[in-house]
Amino acid sequence: MWQGVRVLKRLSPLALLTVLALAACAPPESTGTPSAGAPAGSEAPSSTTMASPAALCEYLPDGEPSKPVDPPSTDDVETTGELTVTLEMTEGPVTITMDRASTPCAVHSFESLAAQDFYDGTSCHRLSDSGQLLMLQCGDPTGTGSGGPGYRFAEEVTGEETYEAGTVAMAKAQAPATSGSQFFLVYDDSALPPDYTVIGHMDEKSRAVVARMSAEGQDGSYPDGTGKPNNPAEITDVTVG
Repeated sequence: MWQGVRVLKRLSPLALLTVLALAACAPPESTGTPSAGAPAGSEAPSSTTMASPAALCEYLPDGEPSKPVDPPSTDDVETTGELTVTLEMTEGPVTITMDRASTPCAVHSFESLAAQDFYDGTSCHRLSDSGQLLMLQCGDPTGTGSGGPGYRFAEEVTGEETYEAGTVAMAKAQAPATSGSQFFLVYDDSALPPDYTVIGHMDEKSRAVVARMSAEGQDGSYPDGTGKPNNPAEITDVTVG
């Protein structure tokens, strides 16, 4: 997912190219350097074309985490059942039902971050409220769009993903295997390429909460015409289960 346009810090040429490309197509992606912090000689895991077995979950180092947090363990990844996550937000609770079987690595990561309070007290940093993309992007504790958990992992996609109202999906950079902590809440039907891991879905009441937060518009501070939401859109607490 785009992690904002904060290029006040020095970015690598790859990161700068990512920023320019995202400004043109405006997808919910990140500006972070995909390979930052990866061990020398390590290979990034590729995006999967089917549900990933737990053994294939790799959480590779990617710079410093925006808040103190440990990467998920790969020994206890659950691959069956559903996970219910409730985000307490500015305009009310947002409940997400996640499918462990379809995207076990992403769900496992989200659950781990939630358990460590990574998302608590964070603001959603980007709103797209026009055109073919209607979503609120969250998951960066810095509120700038450039923060993350200090690790990255492969997308879990089939190529048939759609992003209708109520979809919750992971953000990524243009390069593969760059999912992290950022995610986006789709409050109305949106058109995107099937490149983003669909981690779950909101119920109708929760979708309406996101729509209310989005109704106040955004400040247009990003070069693609999206921006920080005028509503603070803060996640105050996350409950799992």
